[in-house]
Amino acid sequence: MIQPAQTLAQKLIARSAGRDHVAVGEIVNARVDLAMFHDSSGPRRLQPMLQELGASIWDKSRVVLVIDHYVPERDEESRQIVRIARDWARSEALPHVYDSQGICHVVVPQHGHIRPGMMCVGGDSHSPTGGAFGAYMFGVGSTEMLGVMVTGEIWLRVPQTLQMHWRGRLSPGVTAKDMVLSMLGQFGMNGGQYQAVEFAGEAVRALSMAERMTLSNMSAEMGAQVGLIAPDDTTLAWLQAAGAEDLGEIGQWQTDEAAERQRHDFDASALAPYVAAPHSPANAHPVVQHAGTQVDVAYIGACTGAKLDDLRAAAQVLRGRKVAPGVRLMVAPASLQDLEAARQEGVLQSLQDAGAELLPSSCGACAGYGNTLDGDVTVISSTARNFKGRMGSPTAQVYLASPYTVAASALRGVISDPRGVLP
Repeated sequence: MIQPAQTLAQKLIARSAGRDHVAVGEIVNARVDLAMFHDSSGPRRLQPMLQELGASIWDKSRVVLVIDHYVPERDEESRQIVRIARDWARSEALPHVYDSQGICHVVVPQHGHIRPGMMCVGGDSHSPTGGAFGAYMFGVGSTEMLGVMVTGEIWLRVPQTLQMHWRGRLSPGVTAKDMVLSMLGQFGMNGGQYQAVEFAGEAVRALSMAERMTLSNMSAEMGAQVGLIAPDDTTLAWLQAAGAEDLGEIGQWQTDEAAERQRHDFDASALAPYVAAPHSPANAHPVVQHAGTQVDVAYIGACTGAKLDDLRAAAQVLRGRKVAPGVRLMVAPASLQDLEAARQEGVLQSLQDAGAELLPSSCGACAGYGNTLDGDVTVISSTARNFKGRMGSPTAQVYLASPYTVAASALRGVISDPRGVLP
């Protein structure tokens, strides 16, 4: 019997459901390969519910806990939240716990936990990051995570696929962050609502894994359930370096040419740097529209803006230079692994020599914790969201941009096109 053509999303769901194929709109029960949660979304909510049910975790080897939101602890509330997470991890003897190692969406793949073909859930809205590796990964709430913890399964409706096809190559100083901001500007924050967004084309294949992770991560801002990228040799090499095992035949995880999907075409070579103005990632336009806006703070942090590639980009702009007088440049590397690599390469020194203030490798100000912002400041940030008050101050004006654009703006003291300052 000839199998119907399937999208990457359909193939991943079918595999987890033990089926040969699935149809868009079907509701299926899927076996979960990995469940990830952090100190904010996990133990403090899951522990009492599990106790009330008298239930135990279905498979501890498939659970990953990352303590990243409330570290380093700065007050009694954060100390209590982190204490609950640490005590529960110890009492359950969880084998995969990453405490103060960096942001979950970066730390988990860096330790080889996500592989092509997997079905994964995460207790965080930016869990679609895992789709960069050819895995079906999406965010769930505490009640859904409880069900996964007890049964190892979750139901889902097979989504339609929106394929974002990027031809050509990005110009120097233009990044995946600019790609996703441009798409948000076009489609809005509900453009992919409960759909599978798949990023494809020559420009996507040319991206590093760090850049692909940014694309998949911010599919969440489009309202998508997942943000998928078909795995290739770049994926394979990255995962092997991360110690991932049992990678299998990755060539099967591709959208069939005849599969039904909604395709949108873009030209990467024509893309300019983008900036999203307050207070929505979808309020995005080419940087020229906001050029000259004075900034008080430049923030290079978060899972979409402080991986090693992001730090390298900022250093390329700032090396041998100083940030503008009156501008506070904050740098919070996405993980300790990225921090150490940046240190060894001299990237970190270049940023600090330029005037950067080094912050802990955690969610930090992006999640409104730690070194948050005060007062009527104007901020340009490499984070994923600029909702009102998200970074601390309800009166702060937060603009989103790539690390190149954030660094260029810190250098000049006003929002600037990085292509004008790249050496």
